[in-house]
Amino acid sequence: MELQTTFADLRTRLGRTIIGQQRLVDRLLIALLADGHLLVEGAPGLAKTKAIKALARHIEADFHRVQFTPDLLPADVTGSDIYRPEEGRFEFQPGPLFHNLVLADEINRAPAKVQSALLEAMAERQVSVGLKTYPLDPLFLVMATQNPIEQEGTYPLPEAQLDRFLMHVRIGYPDAEAEREILRLARLEYQEGDPPAGEPITQASVFAARQQVARIYMADAVEDYILDLVQATRAPGAINSQLATWCAFGASPRGTISLDRCARAHAWLNGRDFVSPDDVRAIAHDVLRHRVLLTFEAEAEGVTTDQIIDQLIDGVPVTA
Repeated sequence: MELQTTFADLRTRLGRTIIGQQRLVDRLLIALLADGHLLVEGAPGLAKTKAIKALARHIEADFHRVQFTPDLLPADVTGSDIYRPEEGRFEFQPGPLFHNLVLADEINRAPAKVQSALLEAMAERQVSVGLKTYPLDPLFLVMATQNPIEQEGTYPLPEAQLDRFLMHVRIGYPDAEAEREILRLARLEYQEGDPPAGEPITQASVFAARQQVARIYMADAVEDYILDLVQATRAPGAINSQLATWCAFGASPRGTISLDRCARAHAWLNGRDFVSPDDVRAIAHDVLRHRVLLTFEAEAEGVTTDQIIDQLIDGVPVTA
């Protein structure tokens, strides 16, 4: 209960800093609690970088931002062996991935070799350089961003790498009232600087919160609902025949695990000690958006993955 209060307070404090993007704040905290990585898609200037930097200030964690570019090399993110002539040996110099919170900015601008190195770090929590493998910190979260506007000179992320992201979150512009608050906050920060963050949440508290999230009660009916929803992405024709012509591939078992973890984290973050079907529906789009692949017919007709997920949610009942 105490940890739930602590994270509810963190959620409130982040919401005061990241105005108009509560969805991003919530998904970032869910990724932290569910021990996963986050892919965020949105136009420039929507506080994506500010959100993860603010989170790093409020927890016991260090932060590093990597700007992905077409000329980036794997060693630029993993680190490399440096020769020390005075000692006559090579010494490993850790790269940006050896931080707790890593922002991979415009990840789709990096070539395949860099994405492969990042994939190993995300999936295995380790980095391989030469013949040696180096473990990463137990608290390790990657938030990658994509700009949906400018796609020239980008490299689409392979499905295997997309599947490693716990959630794919899309964010939009804030409304007029939220933007007014952003304007006033920006003036205040320009005059007085960033407000003090207060006592940070320790890493031990983060790990303890993860244990509570993992142990939260989930009824068999909710578990069945998760399984039925994922099965429907693989056999959408059972919902209606039109869906079968739009879905090329459904979610993998990793999608099932992600739905379970995110639904638990969503319920816990909202102060409950049980998971409901509403928690599953609340995070279903973000968990399944990058795991349901469209057919050419769907793309030609302008059908989006979100529209398909809407129909799946409407068509899959919760059994008692």
